[in-house]
Amino acid sequence: MNLQLKLTSLLFFTSAIAETFDSNPKFPCQPPHHSSYPFCNISLSTTKRALSLVSLLTLPEKITQLSNTAASVPRLGIPPYEWWSESLHGLADNGPGVSFNGSISSATSFPQVIVSAASFNRTLWREIGSAVAVEGRAMYNGGQAGLTYWAPNINVFRDPRWGRGQETPGEDPKVVSEYGVEFVRGFQEIKKTNVLKSSLGNGDDDDDGDGDGGKLMLSACCKHFTAYDLEKWGNFTRYDFNAVVTEQDMEDTYQPPFQSCIEDGKASCLMCSYNAVNGVPACARQDLLQKARVDWGFKGYITSDCDAVATIFDYQGYTNSAEEAVADAIKAGVDINCGTYMVRHTQSAIDKGKVSEEQIDRALQNLFAVQLRLGLFDGNPKQGRYAKLGTNDICSSSHRELALEAARQGIVLLKNDHKLLPLKKSHVSSLAIIGPMANNISSMGGTYTGKPCQRKTLFSELLEYVKKTSYASGCSDVACDSPAGFKEAVAIAKGADFVVVVAGLDLTQETEDKDRVSLSLPGKQRDLVTSIAAASKKPVILVLTGGGPVDETFAKTDPRIGSIVWIGYPGETGGQALAEILFGDFNPGGRLPMTWYPQSFSEVAMSDMHMRADSSRGYPGRTYRFYTGDQVYKFGTGLSYTEFDYEILSAPTRLGLSEVIPQDSSSHKKLLLQKGEGELRYLQLDDLAVNSCESLRFNVRFSVRNTGEIDGSHVLMLYSRMPRVLSGVPERQLIGFERVHVRSSEMVEAEFVIDPCKHLSVANDVGKRVIPLGVHDLVLGDLKHSLSLEF
Repeated sequence: MNLQLKLTSLLFFTSAIAETFDSNPKFPCQPPHHSSYPFCNISLSTTKRALSLVSLLTLPEKITQLSNTAASVPRLGIPPYEWWSESLHGLADNGPGVSFNGSISSATSFPQVIVSAASFNRTLWREIGSAVAVEGRAMYNGGQAGLTYWAPNINVFRDPRWGRGQETPGEDPKVVSEYGVEFVRGFQEIKKTNVLKSSLGNGDDDDDGDGDGGKLMLSACCKHFTAYDLEKWGNFTRYDFNAVVTEQDMEDTYQPPFQSCIEDGKASCLMCSYNAVNGVPACARQDLLQKARVDWGFKGYITSDCDAVATIFDYQGYTNSAEEAVADAIKAGVDINCGTYMVRHTQSAIDKGKVSEEQIDRALQNLFAVQLRLGLFDGNPKQGRYAKLGTNDICSSSHRELALEAARQGIVLLKNDHKLLPLKKSHVSSLAIIGPMANNISSMGGTYTGKPCQRKTLFSELLEYVKKTSYASGCSDVACDSPAGFKEAVAIAKGADFVVVVAGLDLTQETEDKDRVSLSLPGKQRDLVTSIAAASKKPVILVLTGGGPVDETFAKTDPRIGSIVWIGYPGETGGQALAEILFGDFNPGGRLPMTWYPQSFSEVAMSDMHMRADSSRGYPGRTYRFYTGDQVYKFGTGLSYTEFDYEILSAPTRLGLSEVIPQDSSSHKKLLLQKGEGELRYLQLDDLAVNSCESLRFNVRFSVRNTGEIDGSHVLMLYSRMPRVLSGVPERQLIGFERVHVRSSEMVEAEFVIDPCKHLSVANDVGKRVIPLGVHDLVLGDLKHSLSLEF
């Protein structure tokens, strides 16, 4: 969020925020004076209670609710409420809704999302969401947090230079979609984890809180809707950027994560982004916001990004006045403005006939409905179902172990020549670790990191394994503008049995409001790495930090660099996870969730939103699905200390689609006519019979054998290659993934359920999903299985 906008937002309701952070917070429906209102009657439906509450408010009172810091309504006994809390990968105090200035001074810091995504483990993603939710409720009980959180970030990591790509689950829409669903389900639903069992006792358990109008543990928010993935690049900023997106790319890249987050995850919040989409600010795009409510069944509230309503007029000049900007946002479906723009301009907008009080009422009904589902109007929270959650449930041993497991599973081994790793403890009498991030805890978590439970560096954790471990920064900081520290670094490298060099990125290079302009290592980092490699007795181990990819082809091809390990931003337990992997206590199995491009990709305009390659203008496309240029590392790259073999046990070779077209329909007649005139190349999903997609599903069963001597987990990735019967078909497309653990010399079986309507379809040039007819190749590692789709 822009600092100036943030200050404006925070100053407006300073007193209200102060009141919100109270170890004994006030609550609505408090007896004896304020408990008899209909909205306090828990026997009524959420809708009736919300309608009742709105009906009791005056217009000025209604307008004060349209900010993230909603004002109190003393005459009804309603205290202020702060909507803006953050929980991207653990509770964070980036927003005013979370404070560590109280009895709770820290919270578990999980790895940055891009690292957890590299585990390709749905169960892990859901457990992280659940653990963060437990800590969120515990902090709420302590008066240090709210119940509405603005996470997860489910924008596709389209461009490797994006400063916030680290916050996302990567570049594949399917992976991003499934991460969003799992995190939201874990975060919002009532989970019978050990933590909850011990803390909740035998309380009320009649509602599973599935998000479809039911009770919520906490509220998650899918952001940033939509086509948002540029911070500040060239002459463009996120506040004024117009994302020009084709209907084809919108349908099969930008929108699927949001549709899944709402339809399958049942998210209770959606955040519209700063940027415009095809000329209209995202927070004024009534067609898109209403598509979420009407077509996807969204039940929740829509918030703007922080002062994104202000940007409609102030930055984008889309309207002629502030009042028109407010009116456009409210009429489009925005319910609340992060910031004060609506509070300051809505009354004037009503007076000028730009927006009606009835439209304000609709927004408030959505807002209060979510608060009601969270139990905010059900009486004293200290007597509610989550009342026993407290300090013991934050930074618990189980949560810290989960953070460690996430780091272990997300770290990716990219190179391991001559099996340099794992190191044998008995063969390492001395170790050197070099680099500005090697002994720095401040950026271990990446963006949106709160106050971690523990603060241990990579250096301090390696000391646990090798007492004679020396450290030198080499560079004064990650920017590495001077070689002044090289001499000391080379000296300790010469004296050590093995050398670990830590290079890459931190938040001075990539962050919110800051994109990169280069894909090379910053400053003189490359010179540092090569200097150390030349001085070391043995090939060095290169550890890479950062969320965005870097072009380190020099290291990939240099025999003096024996191993390369990407740790991203591994969170508070990242040092321990790295040490365990380097010394073989954990066998790495992470896979890259994004393509690593060469430096030459920096010549591609970041503002070009097209996904598909276009040879006529020298445009290489984006992400593994469409990129046609050279790659440093492919999407899905990741090595292990052992080897795995696959065998496909069963899969169909033919799938007939004639029976899913209604025989008496115009669609069937149209298809027969097209077939009679020539080859029928594809079927539109719109032509299929209702619910027919379920009947087309089939299973692909296969075995995985660990042929090595070390137990390990392995990510299975099943791709499809479609027949090129229409323009814009992906180079390949991930249709299934699963992480399995296989012991040495043993075999396990696994199965993917394939839905052709989802997994074997693609958007055509007008944004309609179609199933290409002909031979589809299913690819698993080096195996290929042909499946013919016929009509």
